[in-house]
Amino acid sequence: MTATLTAPRPGLVPAPFRSAVRSSALPNRLDSLTSLRFFAAFAVFAHHFTGLGNKTGYGTAPAIFPYSMIGGHGVTFFFVLSGFLLTWVFKPQEHPVAFYWRRMARIWPASLAAAVLGFYAYYVAAHEHVDWPSVIASLFLVQTWFPGVTPTLPGNEVTWTLSVELLFYALFPLAARIAVRHRTRTLALATAAGLVGMWAVNWWAAATFEPSFEGWIMRNPLVYLPQFLLGMTVALAVRRGWRLPMRPFVPVVLLALYVWGYYTGRANLPAPVVAQLDYTIRPVIAVLSMLIILAFVQREVNGHRGVLNKPSLILLGAWSYGFYLIHHSISRLATYAWGRAGDDNSVLLDMIGCAVVVIALSWALFRYVEEPAAQWLNRRMPQRLRRRVGGPAPDVPPTVAAEGARAGSAPVR
Repeated sequence: MTATLTAPRPGLVPAPFRSAVRSSALPNRLDSLTSLRFFAAFAVFAHHFTGLGNKTGYGTAPAIFPYSMIGGHGVTFFFVLSGFLLTWVFKPQEHPVAFYWRRMARIWPASLAAAVLGFYAYYVAAHEHVDWPSVIASLFLVQTWFPGVTPTLPGNEVTWTLSVELLFYALFPLAARIAVRHRTRTLALATAAGLVGMWAVNWWAAATFEPSFEGWIMRNPLVYLPQFLLGMTVALAVRRGWRLPMRPFVPVVLLALYVWGYYTGRANLPAPVVAQLDYTIRPVIAVLSMLIILAFVQREVNGHRGVLNKPSLILLGAWSYGFYLIHHSISRLATYAWGRAGDDNSVLLDMIGCAVVVIALSWALFRYVEEPAAQWLNRRMPQRLRRRVGGPAPDVPPTVAAEGARAGSAPVR
């Protein structure tokens, strides 16, 4: 889907939020970001499908392994993108409850529908014990908020990142109103401090707790707030006229070099250095993700269109939320049905075939659940919530309100 930037009445907008660039100079659509969501979701899919060597997944393809494991951090891209897009379309006049209504109208119906398949894949077909309180927590997307859920990723496993998103959504109306009143430099310093804090928390948790509790800490929504703040900060900076001259291929190459260096280092460096690589991977991937987002946004702001603006990729991006919700269930069921395929490059053909099935199902989930449910629920929003602070507001198309919600809705293990 695409984001539409609606220019609010100047008198209602805090001065720091007003763009140094005329509103007409900003694009109404950010199609390249929609397309990028599919690539991030596919990276997560590749991580799950090829697994962790010969221990998990359908099969390991030497052509892309171990680099495919970095796809597990594709969720970082979605967290950063969520902060960026929600801030890009932020309306200071919108009632906070209206914001919450639109977010949940977009993410919850599809999540509930995918939970049926997830329950079958992770419990029925796997012959696993059902801890109902944990499953119910996952249905309400709060499973990462509390320790002790069983298993560590209950319900539809991939929805743990929606649980992370939920805290950000809860805080966003207040956080955005605070952010727009601060200078970009102040926000940048706060963001940098938060990303350093992610590294420090990871180091502290690994040194202090057993792996199971450390894992819960590193899935806790509070730990990921700096990644959302990074997206918010850069969105405000771009709206205020800040630019970083950079073509999209530069951060893409930087990401590729980092992935190569990360796994090369893990194989050759001393254990203490490898540990630091692991502790820093989340903030580093966040920065690289933001550079990719920034490069493509600046390209669209300048009126350029490229391959990511192709309708086919935009559609794949629109279906990426459904793709994310069901991909792991499908690959898990394939593993149950046929066993692990082995560890050779023929697994790539299996992965492509599985991806085609998941894309078809994600289209159906978008076409028959996600989009109609969001429109139906948004039409039933109470009229009092539609009014802007200080006066009535025109209705906002569902695609506008949905953009940020779906942008950050893709997870990983």
